[in-house]
Amino acid sequence: MSEVQFDVPSSILDSLPSEDDGAVADMEQAVAGWEQRINQGIEAADSTQEIGEVLVDSIDIMESRLERYDAFVPELRAWGQSPIHAIAWRNLYAHLIQQIADNDQYADLIDRERNARLVEDGIRWENIE
Repeated sequence: MSEVQFDVPSSILDSLPSEDDGAVADMEQAVAGWEQRINQGIEAADSTQEIGEVLVDSIDIMESRLERYDAFVPELRAWGQSPIHAIAWRNLYAHLIQQIADNDQYADLIDRERNARLVEDGIRWENIE
């Protein structure tokens, strides 16, 4: 399997205030950390199932962070503060998730792992309306 390589869209970086170089560096460092973490997990995996687990675990964490930043946006606006950083981080996580999902090499592994987790958790028909 090939390594995961993320790019940070310039539109996200350009949305940050120009005087805030620290935020750009933080985003680039976070993306590099995600690349390293996922690629180490892929390299250490003994099977394609384990690769799928690494990818889905990473996506789940990214989705959780995306939702957290998304929740900050109205809260910051309510307090009269600019939500631009929260919006940028939310968009960054959405973009990273999309990059993993768009990789043809990983799409089937992700689908299989998500389906396996759904079955493992159990489908409770009495709760479905």
